[in-house]
Amino acid sequence: MRLQLKIGGMVCSFCAQAIQKALLGIRGVQEVYVSLAHEEILVEYEPLFVSEAKVRKVLEQLGYTVRNPDRLRAYEEAEAELSLQRRRLRTAGMLAGVALGLMVAMWLGYRSPVLPYVMLGLALVTWLGPGGYILRMAMHSLRWKILNQHVLLELAALAGLGGGLIGLWIPRFPAGEFFGVTVFVTTYHVLSGWASVLVRIRASRAIRDLLELQPSTVIRLNEDGSEEEVPVVELSPGDYVLVRPGERVPIDGIVQGGETEVDESIVTGESMPVTKRPGDKVVGGSLNQDGRVVVEVVAVGEETFLGQVVRHIEAARAMKPGILQLVDRVLYYFVSGVISVALLALIIWIPGAWFITGHAQSLRAIYAMLAVFVMGYPCALGMATPLALIRAGGEAARRGILFRAGEAFQVISEIKVLAFDKTGTLTLGRPEVVDTWSFTPDMHWLAWVQAAERHSEHPLGRAIVRFASSNVGDTSLKAMTFRVVRGGGVIAHVEGQEVCVGSLPFLRVDIDRPDVQAWIQRHEVSGHTVVAVTISGNLVGLLALADTLKDDAVATLERLREQGYRIIMLTGDAEPTARKIAKSLGIKDVLARLRPEEKAACIRTLQQQGFRVVMIGDGINDAPALTQADVGIAMGTGTDIAIESADVVIMGSRLSSLVEVLELGKEAYTRTKQNMILAFSFNGIGIPVALTGWLQPVWAMVAMVMSVSAVLMNAFARPLSIKAPVRSPMGRPAGMSRSDRVCGQQDAAMCCEMDDQVPL
Repeated sequence: MRLQLKIGGMVCSFCAQAIQKALLGIRGVQEVYVSLAHEEILVEYEPLFVSEAKVRKVLEQLGYTVRNPDRLRAYEEAEAELSLQRRRLRTAGMLAGVALGLMVAMWLGYRSPVLPYVMLGLALVTWLGPGGYILRMAMHSLRWKILNQHVLLELAALAGLGGGLIGLWIPRFPAGEFFGVTVFVTTYHVLSGWASVLVRIRASRAIRDLLELQPSTVIRLNEDGSEEEVPVVELSPGDYVLVRPGERVPIDGIVQGGETEVDESIVTGESMPVTKRPGDKVVGGSLNQDGRVVVEVVAVGEETFLGQVVRHIEAARAMKPGILQLVDRVLYYFVSGVISVALLALIIWIPGAWFITGHAQSLRAIYAMLAVFVMGYPCALGMATPLALIRAGGEAARRGILFRAGEAFQVISEIKVLAFDKTGTLTLGRPEVVDTWSFTPDMHWLAWVQAAERHSEHPLGRAIVRFASSNVGDTSLKAMTFRVVRGGGVIAHVEGQEVCVGSLPFLRVDIDRPDVQAWIQRHEVSGHTVVAVTISGNLVGLLALADTLKDDAVATLERLREQGYRIIMLTGDAEPTARKIAKSLGIKDVLARLRPEEKAACIRTLQQQGFRVVMIGDGINDAPALTQADVGIAMGTGTDIAIESADVVIMGSRLSSLVEVLELGKEAYTRTKQNMILAFSFNGIGIPVALTGWLQPVWAMVAMVMSVSAVLMNAFARPLSIKAPVRSPMGRPAGMSRSDRVCGQQDAAMCCEMDDQVPL
């Protein structure tokens, strides 16, 4: 069985390792996958040996919280976690303020036998109060033989307590200063914990605002004919629901009454609406365009298309490559290094000093060991990453970009391949007129078409009106009558003449001119929709409509190619349409007619070949690939499932923001490395000095203040070097001479294999 849980309290990749080790130690647990970015775990277990309650209990014993599966409740619990961290920080800050005041008084010459004991009380209250959760996390980490920043903090805090307790009896040890170390290092660690939670919660707030725009209820028709608004989760097979114009189909079902046209682009990738009549199947997540229909529910829960997508998302999340954050990679060696140097201090001043001078210096050895532990804790380290992310995340938010996961900043610097969805990502996701054929000397017939289609709610009709308005302006002609023939076109009477706009079969026009037939065939082969126009029975013009590129698509992809990225397209759309779009963008590698799980499989194949991959999409069918990718980037105009699956969300539909995402990611990662160098530089100087046994604790606290100040200055004082956004293109993309390669879904696995000529 599989168990997926939302987890609170994870702060680093060491947390993921601790959870995996603990759960895999339970008999019956087969696999454990942890997603730090999405704060989720997926557990595969044998129900004969282990239960869900057992898994939850172990997680709670480790110090983590299991959040409510309900999305909004989970966000509320995350907000509560931030509030708790804020209270801890406020309490620790007040205690640190009192401790600082007392230490300043001691430095100014005030002496009292009570002061060391007051400082001891402050140290214990800070260490066990607001810092108590750190102690528990450190103990759990040691239990699983993991050395992380929690362990490093506790070594410094215990060194401060130990030195202070010794100082109560031995004047050589400054008791007040040692106790002050415990207070200040604990406060700094609480501060870094609050900053880490803040980075995650700030993005979650914006994501929650996006997702709350999606309806969670549906109108159910009861047996007595009454209508009842109920949550989607309460539907059962056999229920009848009413889907009104503009609403999304909530479930998989069969149309039982009414006719409409449905936009299934977020499911299939096809941007053109599909006519649905009684007996036709509809898929949950598709958008009802212009008709009221009654749908019989045929599948709910895991049996629906959306349920299957969720399963594919879980599988993709489980097989997504793990990411060990930079700070954790450094800590892996740094913590063991600090412990080794502390032990070296004992060796130097006890057996070493005895061997050289004939006298062991035990007190100096203990003092040096404690000083090494105190100097070994880099107070600014915990804030090195969050501060860089807060700065870059703030700049990103100003540009309409939301970073959900700090890991995304790190991975972006290693990205080599960009995989794009087509519909709604590279294209507008709506039809536009791309070509016309006129049977008259001028295009005046567009004014009649505009009048006929003015009241149409159909996407093709709105596209025709936009095109007509841009070419002939707003006309004074008005339709006296207007009738829609679903699946065919419209019939209107304008100035006493009948104007018909619709498909060739609907208008029953007979075209015997070879040049016109060639024009029609060329557009149909490219996947375009051809619409004819007749006035009083006479054919006056033809319109070709298709989903068109975004204004900034060509310039954006050209700039990405110049920066060395390899670009591929993964789409569920038809091959002719994919070929046309790919050629106009200069994309050489295209996979067409892919199902959601096949998109994820293609990403996974590239990862297995050693590539870091970004996936950019917006639809339900992109969600598994967004999850599988090293960094998933969703367009904010997309579906809630896509947004939930992504690591980065671009608000709106501006594709040029992708360049800014990549630049911000690289800048934030560079700033993180700089912050870490600054954080460790003071330790690199202080630890060797502490080894001598002459370093006073007050200098350790001075180093804390200086390192934190340096990191703050680097994070916020220096401007970010992010270039201006991409402008609309003025010309064709480079590299158009090379032939395109387009594959059907049966060739998906083959096309994902790397070769020398056309690398993905």
